[in-house]
Parts: sequence; C-alpha cells; structure tokens
Amino acid sequence: MTDSPSPIHHIRSSDLKTFVHDVLVGNGVPSNNAIIVADCLVQADLRGVDTHGSNRIPSYMERVRQRVLDASASPQLQQITPVVALVDGQNGFGFTAAHMGMQRAVEMAAEFGIGMISVKHSNHFGMSAWVVQQAIDAGMLSLVFTNSSPALPVWGGQTKLMGVSPIACGAPAGKERPFILDMAPSIAARGKIYKALRRGEKVPEDWALDAEGKRTDDPAKALQGVMLPMGGPKGSALSIMMDVFSGVLSGSAFAGHVTNPYDPSKPADVGHFLVAIKPDLFMSVDEFKERMDYLYQRVVGCEKMEGVDRIYYPGEIEQITRDTRMAEGIPFTETEIASLNKEAEAVGVGKLQHD
Repeated sequence: MTDSPSPIHHIRSSDLKTFVHDVLVGNGVPSNNAIIVADCLVQADLRGVDTHGSNRIPSYMERVRQRVLDASASPQLQQITPVVALVDGQNGFGFTAAHMGMQRAVEMAAEFGIGMISVKHSNHFGMSAWVVQQAIDAGMLSLVFTNSSPALPVWGGQTKLMGVSPIACGAPAGKERPFILDMAPSIAARGKIYKALRRGEKVPEDWALDAEGKRTDDPAKALQGVMLPMGGPKGSALSIMMDVFSGVLSGSAFAGHVTNPYDPSKPADVGHFLVAIKPDLFMSVDEFKERMDYLYQRVVGCEKMEGVDRIYYPGEIEQITRDTRMAEGIPFTETEIASLNKEAEAVGVGKLQHD
C-alpha cells in the first residue's frame, strides 16, 4: 500500500472512446461491436463508475487472449412469443448481448406495451446503468438484472456463493432528471475493491472480510475473503433473486458457477434479464412525465435531516458527475494509463494521451 496517491490526469471522453475502440478492434472485435463496448465503458467512466469503465480493458483482453471470451462473436436473437425473446451471447462481450436485448425489448414494448428478454452464455456487461439509459433514451421504463461470480456468502454462510449482482431499473421524466437505480446487494461493489488495489488505496473496514473472516481495510486481503451483504439477510436475498431471474431462467451458470471476469481460465457464462415497459399504458406520456417530475421535486425538496445540505435523486450524483467530466475530462492515475497503454502496444494502436 502506498502513502502518496498517483498523480491524476484527465482524458477527454471522445479520445478515450476512440482508444478503447481501437484496442478492441486490434484484439479481433468487429468494429460495430467495438463501438458499443467502447461507448458503454466510457459511459461508466463519465458517470464516475470507474470500477466498471475503461480500466476493465486489460482484464477483458486477457480473457480474449486466453480464448475464454470470443472477441469475434455476435449475439443471436430468438423470438419466443410476441413479447418475449432470448439472446444467446455466444460467449462474446456482455455489452453487445445486453445492447441487442434491450433494443429488442424496447421494440416489443413499443408495439405491445412490454418486452422481456432473457440473455444466456454472456459475459460481464459493466455498469448496469448504461442498459437502463438505453431504455430511457427510447422513452421506456426498464428492469435490468444480471448475475455474477461468487463474492458474497449467503446469510449465515461463510464462503463465497452468490455474486454482488446489481439490481437496476429506471424511468424517464419530463423536465427533471430521470430515475436511474443501479446498486449492488453488497455494502460496496466488488469493483471498488479492485479499484482501491489498483490505486494503492485502503477500503473501509465494513466492506469485506479477509480469508480468516476478519474485517480488513486491505483490498488484496478483501479479495481473498468475502464481500458483506447490505442489510444482512436482505442483501443476501437480493443476490439470490438476481441468480433466479438471470441465471436459472436463462439457462446460464448459477449457484456459484459464474466465472470471475478477472479469471481467464474458462468462460464466464453470465445470464441477464431485461424488461422494457411503455410508460403510456395507463395514462398519457405527458401525464406520466409530469408525475415523474413531481416525484423528483418531492424527493429532493423534502425536509432535510441535520447535517444534510442536499438530497439527491437516485442516479443524480452520477449524472452530475457526467456533466462535469464531459467538460473537464475523465480522471486516470498514471498507473492506470500505463496499464491501458500496454494493451495499445500489444496490438500496435495509438497510445492514450493525457494532459
């Protein structure tokens, strides 16, 4: 662990997106798929979710090199009923499978009011909020579930079994910000542990236990142990729910058998569950948006408890961060930039330039 953090440099989102696209293409990803992956990763960086952004590229590329993630694969769609479809990720990038799934869910919802997608044989798809945003951009409400590799014990257990699988959902609004919820069932997302390790930082002692079951602020020891569920049995139950809808239902891995995205030994076989809902099923779009705006105003305008300066709506902090980073650039440490540039060198594409 270091006492002095690495200097921070800022990179324009457009430059970062081009860099990620080029590295992906250099590793055999078709350009149309690379555009989707790069956009989703940079969306996470812009929203301040650095744990699920471009810094994932080295681990993804290692999986490609080890042939446990098929860089050239494109997802396949099978229509099941007028409002239900199945996407087979073909062991390609989870981003492309989820993007295809939500796109089809939106199309079905536009015609029938609701669209449901099950995704099988996929991989890590980064920040769930980008899938929610895809639905919001199309004027739809959404539910976005995924399962993930073991990191949490079930309540009362002592070993990793369930994933810190995020539950996400969203709804468009009118003049106010949309509602975007994207949260892990653990006290903190596991990616934050990896980020702290990468940056030589400590973590709060209530996030995880080490291999001996003791609280730790050392991210390396935390990764050897288990994450702690939020709300005790409630967080544990939510992680099991993600496994039911994402893993069991889809035919993908479940019950502790999803492979860690940092483990290049075998395919991950992740499952997702996506739903898009048309907002004007029971009232006009205008009335729905007015009601969403009123909800926003009531939430952020309610009486504050002592010591609170501002109340934020779910997803609002990330949207504010995005506005700031679009203007000022996305912060990276020198160590992170060096790691990314090694990937550029490996495939002979331009390195990432910074201020």
